[in-house]
Amino acid sequence: MEAPVIIVMLLGASLVALLLVVFARREAAAERASAHREAELLRSEAKSAMAEVVRRDQHVAEREKEIASDQRNAQAYARGLDERVEVIARDERRIAAERAALEEERARLRADHAAEIAALTQTDPDTLREQLRQQLLDEAQESAQTELRRLERKAEADAAQRGREILVDAMQRQTGETTTHATTTWIALPSDEMKGRIIGREGRNIRAFESLTGVNVIVEENVDAVQLSSFDVQRREIAEVTLRALIEDGRIQPQRIEAAYTRALVGADQRHRQAGLDAVDEAGVKGVPLPIVDTLGRLRLRTSFGQTVLSHLVECAQLAASIATDLGADVDRARRAAFLHDIGKAFTHERQGTHARLGADLLAEHGEDPLVVNAVAAHHDEVPQESLEAVIVQVADALSAARPGARREDLDAYVQRMESLEKLVGSHAGVSSAVAMAAGREMRVVVEPDEVDDEGARALARTIAEHISKDFTFPGEIKVTVIRELRADAVAG
Repeated sequence: MEAPVIIVMLLGASLVALLLVVFARREAAAERASAHREAELLRSEAKSAMAEVVRRDQHVAEREKEIASDQRNAQAYARGLDERVEVIARDERRIAAERAALEEERARLRADHAAEIAALTQTDPDTLREQLRQQLLDEAQESAQTELRRLERKAEADAAQRGREILVDAMQRQTGETTTHATTTWIALPSDEMKGRIIGREGRNIRAFESLTGVNVIVEENVDAVQLSSFDVQRREIAEVTLRALIEDGRIQPQRIEAAYTRALVGADQRHRQAGLDAVDEAGVKGVPLPIVDTLGRLRLRTSFGQTVLSHLVECAQLAASIATDLGADVDRARRAAFLHDIGKAFTHERQGTHARLGADLLAEHGEDPLVVNAVAAHHDEVPQESLEAVIVQVADALSAARPGARREDLDAYVQRMESLEKLVGSHAGVSSAVAMAAGREMRVVVEPDEVDDEGARALARTIAEHISKDFTFPGEIKVTVIRELRADAVAG
């Protein structure tokens, strides 16, 4: 029995030892875990402490920067205070100097005043009153002159502004057309077959027409019209009337061309009168005598720098009436004088004198108002102006001529050049007529058959060509054609 008991006791002791070992290991593990947690906690606290140290170091560095900045600002402020103190000291020295100068000036003025008082006490009262009166008078005169100059400048400015307003208003009321006067006229044809009739057999009709009228006839293909070309507007107008009559009749031959041309010449006076009457109605002028109307009608074919004179007169009448209305002048007189101011241009190629003087003389002969006659004579300052309406006429004339598109100097210079060329050629003996054709590139000269024979015609052509080359400046070449034609007429009774 003792051996099993011992065994059991040994087993129990071993079991107890094992349990003690287990319990000891568990306690050791628990102590290790606790120690690990404490170590982690210590590490965390150490990190926090380090972060706090870093933050405090940064704060200290920032604070040091702020302190350094404040120190710099304080130094700058101190320098500014020093500068201000220096400026204040300088100003005090300047003020002290100025105060001293003022004291000296005050002392001088007191001395002068005392001297004046002393002088006045020794001066007669009447003399003092006269001096005071003269002083006040001089001051009042100077003040009045200053005010007068101011009022004059204001009046001039107001007058200039009012004048501009009146002129602009007058121009705005006009819708005059720009210059379209040219050296050609187009005439529409009823059919292409009419071109052949105008040209005639071997060109005899067109040659007869051009020789008779002095106008070039230009016939172009694929165009149902012919073109009349001439620098002379009167020739071109008569040629246009002639050709239209021939086209309407349909029978075109040299004899009928002459007859139509004669009728066109005879009817020119009637066309002038009708144009004059239309212009009188358009301008709104009343009571114009028929001789004056006829003379005005002649101006429909006269141009000045490319501007039709009759259209210019109508426009001037309307402008003058508008300006006279704004200025309170006599509207009818201003309108009438402006409408008639260039009537003398109808005679400048026939009589000696300026167109202003010729027009004034014509109007005076027909019993026109003396103030209207003066306005016509004075519109180029050839005589003094006697009325406000005369000034208005001059202004309206300048406005009509100066507006954009009113005049073209190139055309007028061209017309003068052609007229000079015709006058040069017409000065030769035996020449009955000289016509510049094809824009001056050809001269057609008709001679008297009784004065120039066939050989003389050839010699005359050479002489005229040499004369043109010597005395006339022109680009290119000018062809001279001398025409000698002998006709014999008889009437069978």
